[in-house]
Amino acid sequence: MVHADASNFATNITKEQAYEQVFKEAEALLDGQRNWVCNLSNTASLLWHVYKSLPSPSSEVNWAGFYTLCPTSHTTLILGPFQGKVACQTISISPARGVCGTAASTATTQLVADVEEFPGHIACDGDSRSEIVVPIVVGGVVKGIIDVDCKVVGGFDEVDRSWLEKLAVLLGEGCDWP
Repeated sequence: MVHADASNFATNITKEQAYEQVFKEAEALLDGQRNWVCNLSNTASLLWHVYKSLPSPSSEVNWAGFYTLCPTSHTTLILGPFQGKVACQTISISPARGVCGTAASTATTQLVADVEEFPGHIACDGDSRSEIVVPIVVGGVVKGIIDVDCKVVGGFDEVDRSWLEKLAVLLGEGCDWP
């Protein structure tokens, strides 16, 4: 059964241990629940709370959430569940715009150390300085993306990439997508 304690993280664990806990909690939350809105909402909360429990730069995350493929256009991502400030509502995949559009159009993770160095970066929040975007691919089709922004340059690394890619696979397989 879903319980708010799933969002509690110890402050003395490594980033690897924290992601492992996120993954296990997400598995438990997805067990018996396939609604993508419900699952992405709880996962956004897990990510937000885990980042806030870790030392900098992870604690400097200022946005964690999802964009999903618009079911009518298939060329646009639409804002999904998230934690953080108000965000861009839509992002073009074709033509690709920004880090999110690039991740979706190429179906590859984008780990950007400094967003100001990324051609065509979309600044939904001027405080964001680094970003990681991981596509959620189902049957060869990008159904959504995990998007996490950080207020410091170099906020993400290969540990983030590895665990967020595992989480994307879990969500891709564990949800009924439109």
